[in-house]
Amino acid sequence: MDAAQFNQVVQFFTDLQDDICGQLSAVDGNQPFHQDAWQHGNGGGGRTRVLNGNVFEQAGVNFSHVKGDSLPQAATEKRPEMAGQGFEASGVSLVVHPDNPFIPTSHANVRLFRTLPKKPEDKSFWWFGGGFDLTPFYPFDADIKHWHQVAYETCRPFGSDVYPRFKAWCDDYFYLKHRDETRGVGGLFFDDLNEWGFEKSFAFIKAVGQAYTKAYLPIVKKHRNSSFDKQHKAFQKYRRGRYVEFNLVYDRGTLFGLQSGGRTESILMSLPPEVSYRYNYQPKAGSQEAKLMDYLKPRDWLND
Repeated sequence: MDAAQFNQVVQFFTDLQDDICGQLSAVDGNQPFHQDAWQHGNGGGGRTRVLNGNVFEQAGVNFSHVKGDSLPQAATEKRPEMAGQGFEASGVSLVVHPDNPFIPTSHANVRLFRTLPKKPEDKSFWWFGGGFDLTPFYPFDADIKHWHQVAYETCRPFGSDVYPRFKAWCDDYFYLKHRDETRGVGGLFFDDLNEWGFEKSFAFIKAVGQAYTKAYLPIVKKHRNSSFDKQHKAFQKYRRGRYVEFNLVYDRGTLFGLQSGGRTESILMSLPPEVSYRYNYQPKAGSQEAKLMDYLKPRDWLND
């Protein structure tokens, strides 16, 4: 991958951030995003945008394009052959925490990474990664099927094996081992994508980035006026704690950002604004809250 190709992707990422922020703002009554433009110490920077609105308690949409002289441990742990190289990385990452507990939390990410060898004889590496996943508190089968139908249709032009492979990867990645439960109802997740070559891989990353709002906003519009009470809100805050646990314990993107000297506020904007922890809490058997546990395991959502 050359610099011109990399910059072509960077331009798409900046446009994608603008498009997603515009769509989220419109759903929230044209509430504006606050933007912080920042610079990375080793080169590059980014734009962090956060909306604290009426529909979205906190929606954060990050664009970043950063460089570094050496790869952090999170990048070389499984790829020791890259140790000692510099890197260049860019992407859009977002997490939306809605106010209404009947609207799921959602996450999406599209990114590109390449190494910058310091010696002419060293091999360079590049790959795309990303996906999107859904984390409901009060799940609705129709919402989940819609989410996965969009994921399936996004993948279908790129091969019949793509959706099942990246759907399974998502189930496996967004899994809290210490809780023995998935973070939500999944979607798509992939990393190290380069076997298709640049053009097809870039086309796929575009499709995934543009599919997020197609999958999510119909769900938001369906439930944004649903009535809820203090019990619903308390359960939402309790379950948000699982989101915090995953992002701080397992998420490789969080670790990479912190280890590479990224902007801390931008990295941790994925965390929900209000969370509740309750010791050994167990929802009442047969309640709406207890129903959620039946959804926190891998399932064939399109055919089940």
